[in-house]
Amino acid sequence: MQDNSPDDFDFEGEDTSPSGAERVEVTVASGEAGERLDQFLTRHAGQLSRNRVQNLIKSGHASVGGRTIVEPKYRVNEGEAVALSVPEAAPAEPQAENIPLNVVYEDAHLIVIDKPAGLVVHPGAGNWTGTLVNALIAHCGDSLSGIGGVRRPGIVHRLDKDTTGLLVVAKTDLAHQALAAQFADHGRSGPLERAYSALVWGAPSALKGTVDAALARSTANRQKIAVMRTGGRHAVTHWQVVRRFGPADKEPLASLMTCRLETGRTHQIRVHMAHIGHPLIGDKDYGAGFRTKSARLGEPARALVEGFSRQALHAGLLAFEHPESGEVMRFESPLPEDFSSLVNALENA
Repeated sequence: MQDNSPDDFDFEGEDTSPSGAERVEVTVASGEAGERLDQFLTRHAGQLSRNRVQNLIKSGHASVGGRTIVEPKYRVNEGEAVALSVPEAAPAEPQAENIPLNVVYEDAHLIVIDKPAGLVVHPGAGNWTGTLVNALIAHCGDSLSGIGGVRRPGIVHRLDKDTTGLLVVAKTDLAHQALAAQFADHGRSGPLERAYSALVWGAPSALKGTVDAALARSTANRQKIAVMRTGGRHAVTHWQVVRRFGPADKEPLASLMTCRLETGRTHQIRVHMAHIGHPLIGDKDYGAGFRTKSARLGEPARALVEGFSRQALHAGLLAFEHPESGEVMRFESPLPEDFSSLVNALENA
């Protein structure tokens, strides 16, 4: 049994649990003596992540023998009565909004959405309402157990406003931690996989390749991302040509490509494709200089390209390990109607 003196840890009087809080109470067994308090409680607290438990301890929600302890590293002793009060999740700051969602899969831990064009993922400057987060708060309701103590969905990756396709969102604190770790690892040691369909101007001479070019905010326009010769964040995109469009005896007018991410930077595919000279069709930020190329197209392809009001990018494949069961979940989304119509028109251009 390990001795914990008041000189080593901060005791703050009697236990005062918030009213309405869930309470975990457990007695330390002989085989658990000497374990850190945060580790001990994480194992006994069910769906709470260790980071969440640590924050609760530091906020005065843990007690040992009736005394509040605010040190996660406190070592428990055999026979001690340990308790953790878990306050009810605070209401989310973004408000619930009844926005239709295309739900591909949902369970108690996560939800997979097929996002349409025009839907912003998270509230921010200029988009405080009408976002995916607002929609998920309304859709999921009380099934959101709280991310970091707040009743909100756990966003672990994003798609640009006008990019369509698959997104997974956590509903619990533990799922959020596990999914975030997978996305941070970028599939290097696990099953995480993301693939995008992209319609680009022209066609690379090779059938596949890799863009390895660091990215950062443009010094000329802070709203845009740029490739950096020095500095910036490491970014790698693997691409493969699926189909080339245009007369067989001439330079291709456009291509359908599959892009797979090894990293997940803001605007990564859009900037990388522009960097190799093949920006996305419809990309006003990184491909505006290529709009005149539509004059080379016949109808109706020309009209569809000129009327295509967003970047032609679709997140069509998403795979990850389920944070609870360990099962590899794999989802595919067909091209949306506007994208598919553009592909069909280019085939006949």
